[in-house]
Order: sequence, then C-alpha cells, then structure tokens
Amino acid sequence: MVSNLVIGFGITLAAYLVVLVAIGWYFNKKQKTVVDFWLAGRKLGALPLGFASAASWITGGGILAVTAMYLLGGLGSIWTFAAPNVIALFLIGLLVTKIKSLPAITQPELLEQRYAGSIRGPVAVIISIVMILFAAADISGLSLIFGVFFGFDPLFAAVLIAVSVSIYVLLGGLSAVVWTDVIQYLMLAGITIFIAIAVLFSASDMGALSIGDFITTSAPAGWWNPLSIGIPMILIFCIAIMPGWVSEHDQWQKVWAARDEKSARNGFFFGSFLMLLIFGVTCCLLGLGLRYLYPDITNMGGAEVAMLRFISDNFGAPIIIASALGLTAAAMSCTDTFSTSGGSTISRDLYQRYLKPDATMKDLKIVNRIAVLIIIVGATIVSFLPINIIEFIHIATYIASAAYFFPLMGGLYWKRATKEGATASLVVGFVAEFAMVAIDLYMGTNASGVYYLETISPVFTCHGVILGMALSAVTLVVVSLMTKPSSVYNLAPFFPDEAKKLERDEVSQVNEKSDEYQSYQKALKIETTGERESLHLEVKASAPLNWERFTDELTKNNTAWFTSAGRNTVYRLTHGDLLSCPSISRGQDEQEIWIAAEPRLDGSNIAQVEVYLAYNEISALLKSMGILSNLIVPEVKA
Repeated sequence: MVSNLVIGFGITLAAYLVVLVAIGWYFNKKQKTVVDFWLAGRKLGALPLGFASAASWITGGGILAVTAMYLLGGLGSIWTFAAPNVIALFLIGLLVTKIKSLPAITQPELLEQRYAGSIRGPVAVIISIVMILFAAADISGLSLIFGVFFGFDPLFAAVLIAVSVSIYVLLGGLSAVVWTDVIQYLMLAGITIFIAIAVLFSASDMGALSIGDFITTSAPAGWWNPLSIGIPMILIFCIAIMPGWVSEHDQWQKVWAARDEKSARNGFFFGSFLMLLIFGVTCCLLGLGLRYLYPDITNMGGAEVAMLRFISDNFGAPIIIASALGLTAAAMSCTDTFSTSGGSTISRDLYQRYLKPDATMKDLKIVNRIAVLIIIVGATIVSFLPINIIEFIHIATYIASAAYFFPLMGGLYWKRATKEGATASLVVGFVAEFAMVAIDLYMGTNASGVYYLETISPVFTCHGVILGMALSAVTLVVVSLMTKPSSVYNLAPFFPDEAKKLERDEVSQVNEKSDEYQSYQKALKIETTGERESLHLEVKASAPLNWERFTDELTKNNTAWFTSAGRNTVYRLTHGDLLSCPSISRGQDEQEIWIAAEPRLDGSNIAQVEVYLAYNEISALLKSMGILSNLIVPEVKA
C-alpha cells in the first residue's frame, strides 16, 4: 500500500513539474532558430546566468557527497571537489572576453573553425560521453535520495527524473534550463541551509554548547586546517580537475548565451559566490554537525546518507517532502544542463555537420529534442554502473581534462597549433585516460580504498589524469611544430594580427540612399542585445535549393565566402570579428536562406552594409542558377 508520505511527495512533485513545464512552454513559443533553442537567443542577463552556472554544478547527490567528504576529512577535503568548482567558475568569468567573441554554438564547432579538418566529430562524441557521465551522477544521487526517503526502486527514481527533465527541456531549450535553474537553486539552497541550521542546533544542544562554541571547539585537532591533505595533493586535485571544468562545454554555452560580456562576467562571478555558499560553507557546517551527531560513521557510504538519516530521524512528513523536493530540484538543475549541452553536440556537430548539412530549421527542431533524449536515456542506463556519485563526476572531468583541454585552449592562445597537432592531442589524451580509468575500474581498489594504478605509482593518482594531460600537451606541441601552420581564414577570428590580412574596404562603394538599399533596410530585422546588435535577413528563393551546389558555387565565385565548420553555416569573412561578419544558413524550408550578423553597436552601420553586399552576391548567384529571389519583410506587430 502506498504511504501518505509517498502520496504527498507525488502531489508536490507534480505541482512543481507543472511550473517547470509552463516555463518550457512559454519559451517554446519564442523559438525560431537553433540559437534560440541552444543559446537562449543570446539574451541572458547576469542574474539568471549566475544562478544557472551554480545550479548546473550543484546536484542533489553532490550535496550529499561533499557533506560526506567534510564529515570524514574535515576542511582539507574542500580541495577534492568543492574548491575547484568555485575557482573554475571564477576563472571562466575571467576568460569571458575571449570566449564571448567566438562565433560558435558548440565547442566542437569552435574547434573546427580554428583548425578545420575532421576534429569536430571526435570532440562531439567525447563531449557527449562526458555529459552522459555528469548526468548519470545526478540520476544516481537522486536514486539514493528516493531510496532512503521513500524506499523507491533505483530504476523508478531514474525513470522519474529522466521523464521529468525531458518534458520541460524538450519544450524550452536553454531558456527553460536557465530559468528553471533559478528556481531550483533557490529551492536547493533554502532546504540545504535550513537543514544545516537544524543540524547545528541539534549538535550544540547535545553538547550543551552555543552554536558558536560548538563550531569552534567541537572539531578534533586539524579538522579546520584547509591544508590538511598536504600541498602536493592540493596541487594534484586542482591540476586534475580544474582544466576539465574551466573548459566545460555547458558553461561555455552559457557565456555565448549571455546578453553581453559584462553580463557573462558578472554572472559567473556571482555563480562562483553561490557555489561557495553551498559547497564551501553550508556543506562544511553540515559535515561538522553530522560528524558529532553520528560518530559511528566511518566510511563514504554511510557518510553520504548522513544528511538523509538526520532528516528522517528528526522531522515529519512536510519537512521530508520539502527536503526531497529540494534535492530533486538540485538533481534536475544539473541533468537538464548536461542533457541540453550534450544534445547540442549530437544535433549540430554530428547530425547537421555530417549527416544532413542542408537540414532546415524545421528538421533541426525535431532533431534537437531527439538529441536531448539520447543524452538522458544514456545517462539513465549508465547510472546503474557500480560507481559512486563523485566518482562519476571525477571520471567525466578527467576525460575532459586529458582529451580536449589542450586542443581547445592551445587553439585559442597559440597560433602555431595545427589541426594535425590538435587531433593527435585529442586522440592520445582520450585513449590514455580512458584506458587508465578502465583499468582502475576493472581492477578495483585495495583495502584502503586506493585504486589499482595508484598503488603502482603516485603518478597514477586520480586515474592518471596528470599523465594523460601531459601526453596530450606534448603531442599537441610536437605534432603542430612538425606540420604546416593553419590557414589565415582559420586564424583570423582568433588572432587580431591575422585578421588584418583579410580587411577590405567595400562599404564606401555602396549608395545607402538608393532605392534598392532602402528596400533592403525595410526587410532587415534589427534587435539590440547588450553591446551587440542582431541583424537578420530572410531571403526566399523561387524554387527549392540544392544546398551543396549553392554553397560550393558561392565559395568558388567569391573569395570572401568560406565554410569554416561545414556547409550548414557559410561566413563572409572580411575582418577578424567573425560574429559581426555575415553568415548564411538554411531557413525554415528548402527555399529560405537566412543571412545573419551580430556586430558591436559601434559597428552596426558597417555590418548592415556588409549584409546588403552579402545579399547581392547571393541574389546574383541564384539568378545565374535560374532561380529568382526576394526579401521577406518581417511583420510589424501592432
């Protein structure tokens, strides 16, 4: 018979899901392009970005695991997970100017723009695997929570979160993810802080101390020492974890989704503070109090459920339901982010890039949603592997650090990095790290909980990720220096001195007072988003286009046009700011062509002329192919 507790939780969860679905439905009506779905139309402000960047890394299982680390290891354990989280978000905030200027929707697309060649596919596959592992940690953690509170079977818990997240993410894309994350952070923070206060009151009462005295006197010697694990181990954990998190795909997409650089930078700084509040302060106090209340706990398995045990032992149904909902919100806030981020690589970097470059926006809207489901289903299956919550996250992070950190960051800051070097670095790093993880998981741990490879040599600590990263870095440098430098077209968007080689003056040749230009202006849709303007022009052809033939002819007849990352998007490159250069993609159907540019406000007039020139070149090409074209004038809302 179903208990009243389960019924109450079911009703509360259903009401909560109605709110999330309503948010998804609201944003579904606003979506027109893949940028709207994957990057929230590049309109996010600092506040939602801050909440989303923090919430997407604070999972329900993560709260339990971080609390358990403090309980067993004291403040020094902050370096094994919590501190790298906080620092990584802050570092992303420092890198915003560089990241935000890059004209990509995904990191695999960015890497192809930088290197050309076939690197995009392997990176997309690796990122998809990493996102599945991250999401699996969330589902695994929620299964633990539901098992303790309600006795749910792990399969039921996994299916519940998978279905719940799918509903609102499939509707609203990143916009739904971000705004539901705002709600979810407030819920998880509220319940976690409430439980922390309750734990401290209970522990201080047991010891007949004030809360202040309890915090300062109850811990054993060394518990409050942040360096208790030793400087070498602190460096190992930071080097092993932070590169993967600083270069994490889902957070870079949030930078690209920001309204402007200021919003992105402040958002990530705010997110770093919000992360510190939960993982750095609240979980630490929880660990201190729970250690005093449950001195019998000596292992990670018992420590992970200590918080749940306290809630069940001390509160009735309303608080248990509220706690379960808060921790469920934490799990959802991570799962939705990872499913959206991983789904974008499947949709844009695998399907559109390799299977159907001429896919219309209508096609992509369907594929986008299927891709999200693939990540969620994959994570649900993987969550049943015998791996604990933090280990899922660590393995995913180590793979990211070893595989694509150096190809990505090397490409942004080292001009001499080549496609051959980046591809070799990616493969060597991934294969080495994957092999070391597989060996460790197969061989298991010794009686002290140390993995097999680490017992051979300290160099294999953290599944040998530092060795994997070293192999990746050396491979990038050696192979790049042995191969031909990248083309100026691939370097220009990343290095200003290379961009100057492509600059040309065409704007002065256009008569902006002509009837043709005035007609074009009426069809041009202009929308201001932060320090940039979004220019959008829709061209309608008189017959369906063979996209492959059209793009081939366009790039052959006009030297400014080039395909930096596949046929799905073609750029007219005349200067280094690729975002402000006109680009074309397929519209809603096979007869529509969309021309877009995102210039800075002070360069909007020039960009409008460049879009006009792009339209003229496209129109002339269509005419030579026997196809007429006309501009679609946007409807004016009353």
